[in-house]
This record gives sequence, C-alpha cells and structure tokens, in this order.
Amino acid sequence: MRIENSFVPAEGIGEGRERSLWESGILTWGEFDPARAPLGPKTGERVESFVSEALERLDDGDARYFGERFPSGEVWRFYENFRNEALFFDIETTGLDSRREDVTTVSFTRGGDTSTLIRGEDLTDEALRERFRDAPLVVSFNGKQFDVPFLEDNFDVSIDAPHLDLMFPCRRIDLTGGLKSIEQEVGIDRDRPDLSGRDAVRLWYQYERDGDDDALDTLVSYNRDDTENLQNLADVVTRRLHDDSLGAVCGEPCGIPDPTAEQSIN
Repeated sequence: MRIENSFVPAEGIGEGRERSLWESGILTWGEFDPARAPLGPKTGERVESFVSEALERLDDGDARYFGERFPSGEVWRFYENFRNEALFFDIETTGLDSRREDVTTVSFTRGGDTSTLIRGEDLTDEALRERFRDAPLVVSFNGKQFDVPFLEDNFDVSIDAPHLDLMFPCRRIDLTGGLKSIEQEVGIDRDRPDLSGRDAVRLWYQYERDGDDDALDTLVSYNRDDTENLQNLADVVTRRLHDDSLGAVCGEPCGIPDPTAEQSIN
C-alpha cells in the first residue's frame, strides 16, 4: 500500500467507499475520474480537490501534510513511500516514570545505518534534535505512550513527524504482547533473545556503578537489536495490512520485502 492508493483522507470517504473505488478499478489518485467513480457528484468533487492538492504535496515529499490528513490508524500507509528515509528508534531507561527515571541509551536505524546515543557521552538535546529533524516518518513500538513522552520530558526536543507506532497495527492483525514475543510469533530472529527490559536496567547500573564496559556494550547491542528489528517488523506488518486491504480487492502486489522469507532462505 502506498499513500497514493489511499482515498480515506478525502472528506466523505471511509474505508467502505475507498474499497468501492478500488473495486471499480480506481487504484491510485492518478486514476481518479469523477465521471466513473461510484460516488455522488459532491463527494466526487471533494475527492478530486483532495487528489489535486495531495499529488503536489507528495511530489514535495511533505509527509507532515499527510500526517495531518490521514486518520491516525492509517499511518501505516505511509510506510512504503518513506521506508528508506524512515527513522526507527528505541530507548532504554532506568525505570518507567519519565519524571523520576533517566534515559540511558537511544538507538536509531535509518537507511540501513544504526547509531546509538549514550547517557553521559553524546546523548544531548542537540543530538536528539538532529536525529529527528528531517525524518519524514518515525517508527517505534509503543513509542507514542513511552519513548516519545520520556524523551520530551527529559530533553528539549519535540517529536512531531508522522509516527508509526507498530503496537497498534500489530493489534489489527492479532499480534499482541510485547515486541519480542511478536518478533518470535512472526519469525524474526534477534542476536540476544534472552535479554529483557529489566536486564537493560541492570546492565546500565552495572556499567555506571562498576565501570563495566562489557555491560554497556551488551546494553547498546540489545538496544540496537530493538531498532533494527523494528524495520523487519514494519515490513511484515505493513505487508499483511496491504494484503488484507488493497491486495484483497485487486491482487495488487506489495512493494515491501518479506524479511521472514529472507531469514528462512538464509
């Protein structure tokens, strides 16, 4: 599914009417023709107006425009367009209360590269702002409720890019539980399957108290696994949502690779 397959941002269009457009052969904005669309004249005019503006905004790469227009539950539709530029991120902390606890590491994956900011070294306001500044789409797991509030409470940073929090689309396809249990269910492997968030807290204090560099290296590796696997999970989830929506109507193939198929081959 790509943004330009989507008609739900247009006034008067819900998933049912969008599906009827697809079934009539109108699969993209460029194919929209009010004369053959199964819509009333007024609704057709609204869609035509939306398409005219949306095509220009898409040419400009204006992801924030679409973030404002799309229902929050449909941000997954951005993913195929912005996959290569998306910023996957995950944080580790000393606890669950953002007003009392500290962020210890923040890892980012973008364009195939992963980096980590570490408390007391390079985890600063400016470093965080720089990472988030030009991201057209940010991707997390439970980041809307945990990672983003933690970062915004502890640093001078505002994260306002469209946000694909994978916890919610996972639930739409009956994938529940935490990130690691979902990874196991869909067949995504990780280098350190035996570590947990509680271990991440222990490792940080072991490093901070004892100067144990091996503990820090393990913590950073764990955090980096989280962000790198977010991209694998996003690939799986958006493929399934595509197959359940546009793909189910017209057999339109998804342009996102299947990481679980790649792992089974390897």
